[in-house]
Amino acid sequence: MPYERAPHTDPMLAVSGDLLVIAPRTAAARPVPTNPYRRLLATPGARAFTAGNLLARLPMGMFSVSAVIMIAGSRGSYALAGAVTATGLAATAVVAPWTARLVDRYGQARVAVPATAIAALGSLALLLCVHYGAPAWALFASYAATATTPNTGGMSRARWAHLHRGDPAALHTANSFEQAADELCFMLGPALAALLCAALFPEAGTLVGAILLMTGVLIFAAQRATEPPVAPRTHAGSPLRAPGMPALLAAFLATGAVFGTMEVVTIAHAGGAILALQAAGSCAAGLLYGSLRPAADVRRRLLGCLAGMTTLMSLPLLAASSTDSLLALAGALLLAGAATAPTMVTGMTLVQRLTPEGQLNEGMTLAVTALLGGIAAGSATGGWMVEHLGQVTGYVVPVCAAGLALVVAAAGVRAPRN
Repeated sequence: MPYERAPHTDPMLAVSGDLLVIAPRTAAARPVPTNPYRRLLATPGARAFTAGNLLARLPMGMFSVSAVIMIAGSRGSYALAGAVTATGLAATAVVAPWTARLVDRYGQARVAVPATAIAALGSLALLLCVHYGAPAWALFASYAATATTPNTGGMSRARWAHLHRGDPAALHTANSFEQAADELCFMLGPALAALLCAALFPEAGTLVGAILLMTGVLIFAAQRATEPPVAPRTHAGSPLRAPGMPALLAAFLATGAVFGTMEVVTIAHAGGAILALQAAGSCAAGLLYGSLRPAADVRRRLLGCLAGMTTLMSLPLLAASSTDSLLALAGALLLAGAATAPTMVTGMTLVQRLTPEGQLNEGMTLAVTALLGGIAAGSATGGWMVEHLGQVTGYVVPVCAAGLALVVAAAGVRAPRN
C-alpha cells in the first residue's frame, strides 16, 4: 500500500481511500492540565529550578536552630547562642538588599553561586570554631559571614514573574506555591536540624545545612534557560522610593512581629511541637488560595487578608485565656495560620507590582528584610510579655501587630498601576 508522510513530526495515523497518511498531531489533541499547580510546573524548566530552589531553601529553617543547639551544648550558654544568631540576623538585614541589587545588575547565576559559597564557608567556620573552642568573637564573626546567603525564594519568584509576565492568574498561583514552600521549609527545617544534632553529633545540623544550601543553589543556578535577563543599567534609586512601597514594607514589619511573638509565646505556653500547626495551616491555606481566581484589586485584597489575619489571631488568645486545653489551642493555631499565607502572597504580589523594572530581586529582598526585622522585634516583645505579664497575655501582641499592619496598609499602600 503506498503511503505519504505529512510534512511534520509527532504523527497521527489516518486512512484516506487507499492511502495511509501520517498526519501531524494538532496542539488541541494534547492534554492540558486543569490543576493550576500542574499547569505551573508544566512550564518548561520550572521543575528543575524549583527542585534546586527547594533544596537550597530547606536550610533556611535549619541554621539558627542548629547554631543554638551547637553553641549552647558546647559553651553551656543559651544567652551566647541567642546573641550569635541575633547578630547573624542583623547582618543579613544589612547585607541582603545589597546582594539582591547585585543579582538584579549581574544576573542570578553570576552572583548567587559565589555569595552562597561565602555563606557556606561562614557556616563551616562557625562549626570549626565551636568544635575547637575558639573565642566568642570568632563565633560572631563566622556567623555574620552567612549574611551573604542570597534570597533564594525571591530569585525563584523573579523567575516566575519573568516566565508569566502579563498573566496575573499564573503569577498568583506561583506566589502561592512559593509561600507554601516557605512554610513547608520553615516547618521541616527546625525538626530536621534537631534530629540531626541529636542523632549524629551537635555540629551535624550546620554541616548538612551548608551542603544542602550549596548543592541547591548550584542546581538552581545551572537552569540558565529560565533565568531572568539582566536589566539595562539605570540610575534608578532604591525601590524604597517607589510610591506606596514604604507603607507596604512597614506592613511587612508589623506582620513579622506577628510571627515572632506567636513563636515565643507559644513555645513558652505549650512547647515548640504545637507551633508547627500554625505553619501547617498556613501551608494548606496558601495552596488553596493559589488555586482560586484572584480579585483584580490587589490593594483591596491585601486589606481583606490583613483584616482576616487580625480576626483569626485573636483565636489563640481566646483559647489560652478560656481553657487549659492544648487541643483547643492547637485548633486555634491551625486556624490562625490559615490567614498568614494569603496575606504574604498578596503582599509579595504588591511588591512585584510596585517595584521598578529591573529591581525585582532587591524589592522582594527588602520585603523579606522587613519581615525578619519584625520577627526579631516580635520575639523580643513576646519574651518580655511572657516574663513580666504572663504567657496568656503575650497572645495580645500578635493581635495588636496584625491590626497595626492593617492600619498602616490602609493609610499608605497605593493601588499599583497595571
